[in-house]
Amino acid sequence: MEFLSDSVVLSRMQFALTAIFHILWPVLTTGMGIYLVIVEGLWLKTRNPDYYLHARFWSKFYVLNFGIGVATGIPMEFQFGTNWAPFSEAVGNFFGSVIGFEASWAFMLEAAFLGIMLFGWERVNPAVHYLSTILVAVGANLSTLWILTANSWMQTPAGGEMVNGKFVVHDYFQAMFNPFMANSVLHMFFATLETSLFVIGGISAWYILQKRHPEFFSQSLKIVLAAAIAVAPLQIYIGHLSGEQVYHYQPTKLAAMEAQWESTPAGQAADWSLLAIPNEKAQKNDWEITIPNALGYILEFKQNLSEPLHGLKEWKPEDRPHLVGLIYYAFRVMIAIGFFFAGLMLLSTVQWLRGKLSAKNITQQRWLMLAWVFAAPLGYIAVESGWIVRCVGRQPWTLYGQIRTVDAASRLPASNVLTSLTAFAIVYSLLFIAAIYFGSRIIRRGPNLNLPIPGTEITKAAVDTTPGEFVPDERPVEAQQ
Repeated sequence: MEFLSDSVVLSRMQFALTAIFHILWPVLTTGMGIYLVIVEGLWLKTRNPDYYLHARFWSKFYVLNFGIGVATGIPMEFQFGTNWAPFSEAVGNFFGSVIGFEASWAFMLEAAFLGIMLFGWERVNPAVHYLSTILVAVGANLSTLWILTANSWMQTPAGGEMVNGKFVVHDYFQAMFNPFMANSVLHMFFATLETSLFVIGGISAWYILQKRHPEFFSQSLKIVLAAAIAVAPLQIYIGHLSGEQVYHYQPTKLAAMEAQWESTPAGQAADWSLLAIPNEKAQKNDWEITIPNALGYILEFKQNLSEPLHGLKEWKPEDRPHLVGLIYYAFRVMIAIGFFFAGLMLLSTVQWLRGKLSAKNITQQRWLMLAWVFAAPLGYIAVESGWIVRCVGRQPWTLYGQIRTVDAASRLPASNVLTSLTAFAIVYSLLFIAAIYFGSRIIRRGPNLNLPIPGTEITKAAVDTTPGEFVPDERPVEAQQ
């Protein structure tokens, strides 16, 4: 229990807790915002009332996730000033402004139009309402842009140099468009969209299994599936590109991701470790299943490596990531879920083409619907696993190669950090219970299919404005006054 007296370790645990919990909520809002744009657009184009009812039903999940995301995101950012003040002071010239852009550009845009999106259905012009839905989705996804820009810069700092312990920006755009930025933003964008699609698909499949409104929810499942046909393969490819970048820019992280202890020179083939039990103390894998000569195909689509693959032994223990087993298996969990999504998408597409997803036949696809229900939480696990690989694998650096984590943390009494960590754990547990309660309540109630559709209400009888007959006032004069 020595870690309880180490304020740096406790600060890392607190940031990990707040980040892991916070990311659960914007993952759904960023992806579901795009889904709401799709279904509302379909309603405006076709005037099919089902699309309107879909927009009204799924927006309930949006606002639930938005509220908890705001409540948990603000305290997480405050930690840069409380627990990570030396880091903030050193990199505030760039990092602080990007985080500020996320709040002023993304969050404010999303929050400003959210009320119109939720409550303006019968109060504003349909075009204005649709514009509001689009701007809410844009605001939510701008958060992904700015947060991933900031984090990518922490992975591959560019556009300046450290001068007397502070990062001085020479080229702001070079810092923004650092080597990791483009693929990181795309990888997270598709991760949030894919997670949202399979959550919506999983909930739809649950209703179909319960034989509640199967025609209505077969429609949402098909919309999700149509989007997943493009998203699932693209996410796998962009994930491969991200792995290539780690290979070139963060060799210690790649070595931890693959539990590679020994180096492989350029021009040679390397085995790929499918499963292993890494032993950091002995600097080897106690047990391992490998696929001979496969790692080059995974990294470069060819057998022999173009660049040397450095093993963890090439660095001193203090200069390489720890928790190798966590990084190794988090990476594999993320990959496995990505391929499971692609497989489920492919199987569902085949059944769709065979006519098995029609409102008449879809209730008979029990195993397929069970697979979609099973898939609903997997996107969250993949996203969390990806962030574990990304951030734990970056250690021992906060700003890669520039600022060590031990130097980035505030010098706080360990008891103070333990108190705040405990408070976060309690409050976030209560928030999670509340989210599960209200989310399940929305699911139990289901969609209100009797909502009036804007533009289809019966026109009220016109008010008769014909002047009436004059009736003289027969009251006494005193009463008339």
